[in-house]
Amino acid sequence: MTSASGEAGDASEWLALLEGGDVEVEGRMPWSSNATLLVTVRLAGRETRAVYKPGAGEQPLWDFPDGLFRREVAAYELSVATGLDVVPETVLRAEAPYGVGSLQRFVDADFSEHYFTLLDEARHGEALRRVAGFDLLVNNADRKGGHVLLGSDGHIWGIDNGLCFHPAPKLRTVMWDFAGEEVPRAVLEACEAVVREVPPRLEPLLASEEVDGLVRRAVDLLETPRFPEPDLDGRPYPWPLV
Repeated sequence: MTSASGEAGDASEWLALLEGGDVEVEGRMPWSSNATLLVTVRLAGRETRAVYKPGAGEQPLWDFPDGLFRREVAAYELSVATGLDVVPETVLRAEAPYGVGSLQRFVDADFSEHYFTLLDEARHGEALRRVAGFDLLVNNADRKGGHVLLGSDGHIWGIDNGLCFHPAPKLRTVMWDFAGEEVPRAVLEACEAVVREVPPRLEPLLASEEVDGLVRRAVDLLETPRFPEPDLDGRPYPWPLV
């Protein structure tokens, strides 16, 4: 574990800090339609920055039910349970300054980098395809370029996963460059794991129809294991793109 600006520490340490630490709000994150707060979390002499999304700060959406913060946590739990490791440590916090919400470890990253710049470097290809495959599984409706971060440790993360798990097709992403390619084996193994058994920690976080939709997408990916083409008659891209 390091100071608030570092990346060292394993998942169990981060989770213990996020779950049990005192939360101090530093300010609101820019360019967010819902309340998205930068906080410092402290516990027993350790601290880290984190992103806090209280349920009370969500704006109503016509196409998504409330509880986006629960889907943030569900995305992390699925990422961990399947071994894809694309979502930073995220927990559900009932005791926080503005009530129940999600708390996610802040990724120390170069924020001039994003999906479109990372795509230019071949060494990131496998990790980017893993994020894109994860998004197919969770039905991500808002994968902007700026939601793909290169951590200071070299790991690529996908953040801002609240608009996921809708039972109806909602995929909106900038990551269409892999269309027609085979989905990575790691993603297919994640699909196989979901079909065998939905990770139990997802069930308190998602509605039954969202769980059913997850399983259905896993089956579909196993039957057609290629990245899809964008449906230009629909809304395949988020806005803004970055």
